[in-house]
Amino acid sequence: MSGHAYEAGRLNLPFVGICTFAKSPYVQDWSRIDADVAILGAPFDAGTQYRAGARFGPRSVREASTLFSFGHAGAYDHEDDRVYLGPDVRMVDIGDADIIHTDTIQSHANIRTGVEAILDAGALPIVIDGDHSINIPCIDAYEGRDSFHIFHIDAHLDFVDERHGVRFGHGNPLRRAAEKPYVTGLTQVGIRNVSSTARDGYEEARALGSDIISVRQMRALGPEAVVARIPEGARVYVTLDIDGFCPSIAPGTGTPSHGGFLYYEVLEMLQHLANRHDIVGMDLVEVAPDYDATGSTSILAAQTLLNFLGFIFGARTEKAKARAYHTKIAVAADKLA
Repeated sequence: MSGHAYEAGRLNLPFVGICTFAKSPYVQDWSRIDADVAILGAPFDAGTQYRAGARFGPRSVREASTLFSFGHAGAYDHEDDRVYLGPDVRMVDIGDADIIHTDTIQSHANIRTGVEAILDAGALPIVIDGDHSINIPCIDAYEGRDSFHIFHIDAHLDFVDERHGVRFGHGNPLRRAAEKPYVTGLTQVGIRNVSSTARDGYEEARALGSDIISVRQMRALGPEAVVARIPEGARVYVTLDIDGFCPSIAPGTGTPSHGGFLYYEVLEMLQHLANRHDIVGMDLVEVAPDYDATGSTSILAAQTLLNFLGFIFGARTEKAKARAYHTKIAVAADKLA
């Protein structure tokens, strides 16, 4: 049987068809999610303090993701000598949470509902875009579930408690997350230069268990050593602000900050993270495509997500094989005893 969909009758090039994420099946009924991973769009940007436009990120990242959907049976990585995201990984796109203009509370509630539906289905939630405030309902959706650590890649600390009465904007999400009893700690990487969080916010973040690492500090430590600072055995949720990357490769964002990461620096952190920890969810935020006429920011976002998903499910497969092997050895030992 052929392993390539295009040999069955359709070439289905990237610019053909409906732009679901990586051309995965669309599931409109959130009570019928049957998949390993589900993509949810969160096109909300009313939490921004400067340049809006991240509401258009989910569409743009979905369209960019079709570049990597040529119909092959997975993606072969010659460096790792393995196929990622093969037919054994069931991925669906459940569309966007409904956004109510000017209503942050209800829009966030609708995003939370989408993430809860994915979790209830036993799938891995991946939430695309909007401004970073959408991380707040994403983390809220895990209430009553097992605890986890947050790995945060960003130019900004996003640890403002309250400013002019605002508690749920894009400067607040990691502060809101740190307040949750089921969030056991934070690793915040890429934080640099002038920031939206004042000094007292940094002090409060560290007091609440945050490990803050700049771009230069990460480069001195190396990606593997940064990930090794996370407590062993911790389940991990990833929140990735696209401005964690250098604006030379990711200009399409509302709050660009020079001196950020390059692609492989982030990718290597994510690969070590997937190999060492159980990943329980992710959001990728702040892609504002109108500020990037080339579309490269959206392509970067889509490529990062797809590679990370490959690492996550590749690591799960290897861990399952290892558990099966150890079980087989234990059974054999019992028979000999």
